[in-house]
This record gives sequence, structure tokens and C-alpha cells, in this order.
Amino acid sequence: MEWKNGRMAGGYSNLPIFLSSNQESSCLPFFWLLVEFGMKQHASYSPWLHRMARLTAGTTFLLIVIGGIVTSTDSGLAVPDWPTTFGYNMFLYPLSEMVGGILYEHSHRLMGSLVGILTIGLFILILVRDSRKWLKWLGLAALIAVIVQGVLGGLRVTQINRNFAIVHACLAQAFFALLCGIAWFTSREWWQNGSVSPSETTRKLRRLSLITTCLIYLQLIFGAILRHTGSRLDAHLLFAFLVALHIFLLARRILGTKDEAQRIGQTMPLLLFGLLAIQLMLGTGAFFAKLTAFGETFAAALTVTIITAHVAVGALMLVSSFVLTLKIYRFTDASVAADAPASGALATE
Repeated sequence: MEWKNGRMAGGYSNLPIFLSSNQESSCLPFFWLLVEFGMKQHASYSPWLHRMARLTAGTTFLLIVIGGIVTSTDSGLAVPDWPTTFGYNMFLYPLSEMVGGILYEHSHRLMGSLVGILTIGLFILILVRDSRKWLKWLGLAALIAVIVQGVLGGLRVTQINRNFAIVHACLAQAFFALLCGIAWFTSREWWQNGSVSPSETTRKLRRLSLITTCLIYLQLIFGAILRHTGSRLDAHLLFAFLVALHIFLLARRILGTKDEAQRIGQTMPLLLFGLLAIQLMLGTGAFFAKLTAFGETFAAALTVTIITAHVAVGALMLVSSFVLTLKIYRFTDASVAADAPASGALATE
């Protein structure tokens, strides 16, 4: 490395060095390492960023599962204070006292804190490792969302208001989808140059996939209302029918068209269709377990398992449809072809 007149020759030539000549020899190498680490942003696949996004999304899914257990066991108010736990610092609460509903609720809090820490790390890694401004905004949106989620969870306890619980549940699903979107945007597959000029068929496919994703999210909203208030079963069943119909049409259109199936892949449509089949069975089980006299014969653990699995599979359906929609838009948009890097840019660092 060669330095001339306080500047580095051969790179970052416009970067001034505000150091005295006596400090230059000892500090410049270290300063250059910091500059390179901070300014080396990639317009290509970054494996560590993608791994961090997947880790954050996976941890968020576990958080949703634990949240489902909290709701299914009516443990939402097992811990009456927030952000403390029975007066303790949340992170110092004795493990020996985590039993029953306290175990579920306090575990939910700890997992939420972990998701918050991972989201902060993800945002920092996006700032450092990726040059796309719109992705930085998505990272900031995820950071704001996780903060809002924490506050909503606390208000649910301190205000004893089920409306906060409903909003908290709905935002959790949207936050999970956002993280999965970021994971897709940072994946190797996103950088592949496979776009084509959109035809009338692909435009219809885009609309269908987008409508399907919106219907699934609305279905989850009414599911949250039903779980927390016991009302709006009619809307939940109506949207269940609409979701099933649109997933069937979407999967048939993708798999029935060779070009779309080749570009988009068959894994996601088949996964979404499989999740739908499982969800219908779980929904039927949840209906009998909670809303019929026959459910009184079910063991409590079985009821909790069915309802929690129903929530978890619903979340997986949302993110599968969302990522599938992103893939459809990505691989049927000719404008991204010119921006996509050459295959050499996809090499693992």
C-alpha cells in the first residue's frame, strides 16, 4: 500500500486524512482498515448478510410459535408487569420460578429480546455489506417494526387490552414476512439474471400472486381476532375459502406453464399447496377443539398443539406466498436484467 500526501494511492484517492505527520506512520494502516471495512459495500451476493437474514427470520418464526403457545394457554397475563418480570430485571428472573404460564410468557419475552438484538445486527450488517439504498430502508423498517412490537407486547400487559394483543399478532406476521423478504433479497438466487419481458400471462400471474398474499394476510388478521375475542368466525371461514381457491389457481397456473415454472421453480408453489392442505386439516381440528362440545373430550395438550400449529403454518403460508410473489415479479421483469451482475459476481466471498 502506498500513501502520498496524506492520501492512499490506488484507492479512495478522494479521502482526506486528518492526521499529523507524526501520527501518520502509526495510525494510517489502522485507519485504512476501518475505512475499508466501513466503505466496502457490495452490489452482489454477500453470504454472511444472507445468513444473518435467515437466522433472524428463523428466530422470528420460533417467536411466533411461542406466541401461539402463550395465546393458546391463556398465558398472556401470567406476568403482570413489564418490562420487569415480578419486579426482577427481565434477564435476571430465576429459572426455577419459570413454571406454567410464567414459563411461556417469560420465554416469549426473552425470545423477543433475542429477535430485537438480531434485527439490530441485521440492520448494521446491511449498512456495512450492501450498497442498495432501498434494502437499507427495508432494514430500517424491520428495526422500527421490532421496536413497535416490543412496545405493543408491553402495552398488552400494562393496559390489559385485547386490542393490543390483536395488533401485536398481526404485526408479528407482517414483520416475519418482511424478514423473509430481506432474506430473499440477499440470497444468491435474487442476483441471477433470468428476467424476461412481461407478457399478458405473466402480468396476470403477478396479480394473482399478489392477491393471494393479501388474502392470506387478511385471513391471518381474522384468525387473530377469532383467537383473542372468539368472534368473526364467519369472516375467517370466508377468507379460508378464498385463500384455498387462489392458492389452487396460482399453483396450477405456474406449474401448467413451462416457461414460468422453469424460471420461478416448482418448489415454492408445491410448498404453498402442501401447507394449504396441512392448514385445512389443522383448521378443522381447531374448530372442533375450541368451538364444539366434542372438543371438551380433547386433552389440553392436544388442543394447544393443534391451535399453535395452526398459527405457525399460517405464518409459513404467508411468507411462502410473499416470497413466491417477489420471485414472480423479479423473474418476469425485463428491467432487472440489465442491472443484474454477471455470474462471476455471485462467487462466494
